[in-house]
Amino acid sequence: MSKLVPAVRSGDVLIPALGFGTWQLENGTARPLVEQALAAGYRHIDTAQIYRNERDVGAAIAASGIKRDEIFLTTKVWVDHFADGDLQRSAERSLEKLGVDHVDLLLLHWPKPAVPLAETLAALNEVRDRGLTRAIGLSNFPSAVMAAAQAVSKAPLATNQIEYHPYLSQKTLIAAAAATEAGTSITAWSPLAQGKVAQDPVLIRIGEAHGKTPGQVTLRWLIQQGVIAIPRTRTPARIVENFDILDFDLSEAEMAAIFALARPDGRIGNWLDDAFQWDAD
Repeated sequence: MSKLVPAVRSGDVLIPALGFGTWQLENGTARPLVEQALAAGYRHIDTAQIYRNERDVGAAIAASGIKRDEIFLTTKVWVDHFADGDLQRSAERSLEKLGVDHVDLLLLHWPKPAVPLAETLAALNEVRDRGLTRAIGLSNFPSAVMAAAQAVSKAPLATNQIEYHPYLSQKTLIAAAAATEAGTSITAWSPLAQGKVAQDPVLIRIGEAHGKTPGQVTLRWLIQQGVIAIPRTRTPARIVENFDILDFDLSEAEMAAIFALARPDGRIGNWLDDAFQWDAD
């Protein structure tokens, strides 16, 4: 784990607060970018079965020369594999593609009503019991479904990975996660609102005061909340830029100004099944 990056304790694992996301990095593009991220200092890499790049991510980790136990590796089970038996087999396939004997965190990618939650969580716990993952968790689960999942899970749910950036308030879900017995963490995907933060006057102004970009300010805002951020970029220079957020602090007034950017139409990705409902704010 990089000594520079703070870690968030979630359940029984420590998760580096800044990671490199690999969504949409297909057709061989993930490997060189993950290699560059690791060279820049990242020690938390996030992928998923549906990203179709687990082999590339695993190849980058193997080529890096960094010890496996120094890298926190996350992948996610796609919704088509939530049934008992199928979930375990899909986890085994992910490990084969990644070229590792375990991941550090295995997440359910989205809630799916077609398979009983208790069945899915029992299968996920079995994968953890077998040592195929150090920890388990969720992705894109509203607070009510998150609570239902924890109620039927033997092991703590280490994180809930959700869309979170300055334009989308997630205060209800963040509070609900923190209130769980294990202190479930929040991991933010699309933390830079898919580039929208770059032109924001408030973030530009705060960045100028610190000699930082709007993106760096946004990532710092997340980490100062105790939220884990996994920005994804295709630009090598931006990989380094996103990592350079550990040498400044935002004031309470600056944090408040960024929180105030949230708006009702701030959500970018909405693939939640109609059977579930997002938290109001």
